[in-house]
Amino acid sequence: MTKGLTLSDFQYDLPPELIAQTPIEPRDHARMLVVHRDSGLLEHRHFYDLPEYLHPQDCLARNESRVIPARLYATRQATGARVEFLLLRRIGGDEWETLCRPAKKARVGDTFDFTHGLTCRVTQEGEDGLRHIAFSYEGIFEQLLDKVGVMPLPPYIHAPLEDKQRYQTVYARVNGSAAAPTAGLHFTPELLSKIEGMGVATVPMLLHVGLGTFRPVAVENIDQHVMHREWYSLGEGAAARLNAVRQQGGRIIAVGTTSCRILETCADENNVLHAGTGETGIFIKPGYTFHGIDALITNFHLPGSTLLMLVSALLGRERTLEIYKIAVENRYRMFSFGDCMLIL
Repeated sequence: MTKGLTLSDFQYDLPPELIAQTPIEPRDHARMLVVHRDSGLLEHRHFYDLPEYLHPQDCLARNESRVIPARLYATRQATGARVEFLLLRRIGGDEWETLCRPAKKARVGDTFDFTHGLTCRVTQEGEDGLRHIAFSYEGIFEQLLDKVGVMPLPPYIHAPLEDKQRYQTVYARVNGSAAAPTAGLHFTPELLSKIEGMGVATVPMLLHVGLGTFRPVAVENIDQHVMHREWYSLGEGAAARLNAVRQQGGRIIAVGTTSCRILETCADENNVLHAGTGETGIFIKPGYTFHGIDALITNFHLPGSTLLMLVSALLGRERTLEIYKIAVENRYRMFSFGDCMLIL
């Protein structure tokens, strides 16, 4: 379906000064470009205007994963070399899949010291800096991680984050992500209360954001790109609620591309959602037929990214790049701490 589309087809001109370095205050004052797919109409609004586009029978499907302080700095016991580990996902027990830099300094069997008595041993090597490590420690791991680790901001953000809660959604509940599901950063408790007061349901789900956020597409033929798998969960009650929304004529509005990927993983060809827990490597690109969502809230994404390809699957590639050009011309703030789109 994507034959002929290459990485070069998903590029756009982005002035560096439009990459948001700090979050907007208050959260819901981010700008929101509203895209009406049926009419082609574009509206320049703010996120606090979101309730105007919602109906009482609609639902917001949101990812409640919480970012962990996943970036850790260690010293190799044998040589004193400094190494950085980025925790991507828990494999089981105290063993984690990580992204290691510089990877050549971390081989199977090597041991490393962190602060506060935390140590690890490399148990498996993978490509492109992937390493499995097993931790050793005394006490409670999550408490140690809070002391040892730092918030893993994306590499394009250079300004220090003064309040680490600003890289969490206000509804984040379950630890496990190496990056925030950023479309949800715009919600405030007050805005959520207003929306729920309208009768709009909020349905929880989980996808722990991992390497897919940090690894760029490295092949020109996008059909050859393999997505890194990420852990997700959609509960029985959530699936039933989502199906009821559609049966009652409401829309499933995915809050972010992570929620979209959960729903599309769990939807069948008849647009029915099924509960599930596991790992998903779904790659949504032009030619894809959506079954799990009816609308999408999403931030503006990096050129050549799989997230831009997902939006292009929903809007069409040429229309997406046209809208991004308009966003750039109107000085929208881009990426994790930036503004957003509401695609209806």
